[in-house]
Amino acid sequence: MAALKARERAVAPYSKFKVGAALLTREGKIISGANVESASYGLTCCAERVALFKALTEGHKHFVAIAVVARAPGAPMPCGACRQLLAEYASQAQIWVADSLLPRKIKEFSVQELLPAAFVTVP
Repeated sequence: MAALKARERAVAPYSKFKVGAALLTREGKIISGANVESASYGLTCCAERVALFKALTEGHKHFVAIAVVARAPGAPMPCGACRQLLAEYASQAQIWVADSLLPRKIKEFSVQELLPAAFVTVP
């Protein structure tokens, strides 16, 4: 439900495609984000990355799951950039996606399922 609520704050004047995300930390805190569009499309930022960047800059490092909600038949799927960043910073998180019209019909994936050969470095 946090992702559904976050979706209401999306800034999508061009596509009208509003996405909300909610990241669950290991400590049980929920950090939400929504997509923000730019007229220069490459500067647009997905809801997943907004939530992740917010969580990381607030000092969170361990994530259990991320929920993503948008009006998309079959559910919205994270883009490649989001998958890469989730692989780097939330590799153990489950990804839950749902159509905003059917928010309780959830599809679940692991980060590894969505990006099996992620480019990551091991410190």
